[in-house]
Amino acid sequence: MLMTEQATGHHPQPRPRSGATPAPTVEHVTGAQSLIRSLEEVGADTVFGIPGGCILPAYDPMMDSEKVRHILVRHEQGAGHAATGYAQATGKVGVCMATSGPGATNLVTPIADAHMDSVPLVAITGQVASKAIGTDAFQEADIVGITMPITKHNFLVTKADDIAKTIAEAFHIASTGRPGPVLVDIAKDALQAKTTFSWPPQTGLPGYRPVTKPHAKQIREAAKLITAAKRPVLYVGGGVIKSGATAELKVLAELTGAPVTTTLMALGAFPDSHPQHVGMPGMHGAVTAVTALQKADLIVALGARFDDRVTGKLDSFAPYAKIVHADIDPAEIGKNRAADVPIVGDAREVIADLVQAVQAEHTEGNKGDYSAWWSDLNRWRETYPLGYDLPEDGSLSPQQVIQRIGRLAPEGTVFTAGVGQHQMWAAHFIDYEKPATWLNSGGAGTMGYAVPAAMGAKAGLPDRTVWAIDGDGCFQMTNQELTTCALNNIPIKVAIINNGALGMVRQWQTLFYNQRYSNTVLHSGPDDVNPDARGTRVPDFVKLSEAMGCVALRCEDPADLDKVIAEANAINDRPVVVDFIVHEDAQVWPMVAAGTSNDEVMAARGVRPDFGDGEDD
Repeated sequence: MLMTEQATGHHPQPRPRSGATPAPTVEHVTGAQSLIRSLEEVGADTVFGIPGGCILPAYDPMMDSEKVRHILVRHEQGAGHAATGYAQATGKVGVCMATSGPGATNLVTPIADAHMDSVPLVAITGQVASKAIGTDAFQEADIVGITMPITKHNFLVTKADDIAKTIAEAFHIASTGRPGPVLVDIAKDALQAKTTFSWPPQTGLPGYRPVTKPHAKQIREAAKLITAAKRPVLYVGGGVIKSGATAELKVLAELTGAPVTTTLMALGAFPDSHPQHVGMPGMHGAVTAVTALQKADLIVALGARFDDRVTGKLDSFAPYAKIVHADIDPAEIGKNRAADVPIVGDAREVIADLVQAVQAEHTEGNKGDYSAWWSDLNRWRETYPLGYDLPEDGSLSPQQVIQRIGRLAPEGTVFTAGVGQHQMWAAHFIDYEKPATWLNSGGAGTMGYAVPAAMGAKAGLPDRTVWAIDGDGCFQMTNQELTTCALNNIPIKVAIINNGALGMVRQWQTLFYNQRYSNTVLHSGPDDVNPDARGTRVPDFVKLSEAMGCVALRCEDPADLDKVIAEANAINDRPVVVDFIVHEDAQVWPMVAAGTSNDEVMAARGVRPDFGDGEDD
């Protein structure tokens, strides 16, 4: 999954100064000044971070920078997720900064999150002085060793002369090929030492040559399979968004006439409203999307990785399908499912070449007939549509809340989500027509992602409305970043889907643990089974949000829903938090139980769809 220059709007290579002559060398700067100047040159305009002892030298010259805005967060995890949200929303490289030891280790979760979701991120950390490395010095942690499995690459810099070169290489690596996080750990004495600064520096990355252009023979083979298939599916992953290939995807889909399914990370890559879109696949995917993959005779995977949440029990996934697998990362191809036609390349170039190859097949009279396939797909769509029941007690339905937020939001709104039930409902009941309007933690499934990611998205796109759809469990992990938003004029909007429980875990306890709700109730007193205690909600999210400088609203009555959402949409000078008190027993459907086959998808609790015999020819 490749981030191209056209897709990001940010050139991955270091940018030379204007003019024909080389940039002048600046003598007698410190390593810290070289760091800030390098960030300016690579186009980093926003840094999320917290100062501390070992990174402190970098904060002094940053104070004088007219190009780099620093946003002081309340926790390093917030800095990392904010940088990720910024990157996902803008297509640029996100930047976060922390000091050594606990500051650096607090970045581990967002770095792992960015690694799983292929987000271009540069994390800059301070390190103890080079002579103290390995001595268990105060606030020392081997963050390079710790993050080696969860970064695309990382660097330990112990010489001031290497800082500019390393920053140039870090941004190039993060934003090219399959995007991902890069860590730059800089010893304190390197930041303090004198050096010279010139731009662009001499860089050298031997062996790093991402393949972007697909092999023509493989493209032709894929086109032949597409036109010969009877039941093809275009299985679209986040790589299509990363490569800026959404326009090409629409052309390919309409040219072939094949159904399109977009993964959780690819929502918006293909318009939800398009008649060829059959929904999101996976554990909580649409019945039609899940079944289309199971019954397909050809799956064309574009920038997707056959994740376990999509495939279910792997050896029973899509048993009749040949596989065309296109990805920028050759390590993904064949990792989980063997490919009949492997294609290594940038999704944008792959899809553009596929369009030409399919057109050539059509010219020769080879065109697929998918009429019977669409008859099946449309029958499934009509029989098993997405939907929900309103609570019988008249309380708020969480699905309805999220659906109304989506429908009342201004055009171009960016939505972020935490992880759990509210994430799945936001994926299903908000319509995504354009890329980069849905940001979430897909691979790592990180609770606490939504608020700081929304902060980062709004910092990068200040003219767009940004809604964070969060659960009361997720919200309590990172809500302190609302203070950051209030103090830095970042007016995000937060919807707390407050069911008083860890909803997705509670759903599993309902279905698989005989309704034994061990440690999933969030708002009651010490006695979790005391019904009278459920009226006590701790904390009071309205008071908490107001204390952090936000406008805070609460909604419990469905009759007030649209009015409260409209009020939140109208406030654009401060962060807004809405505490939606929803029914606690709402569940996410459809569902494929963990470890089972996608053939066992349930449209609702205990309801197994009937799809016929599933013949393979």
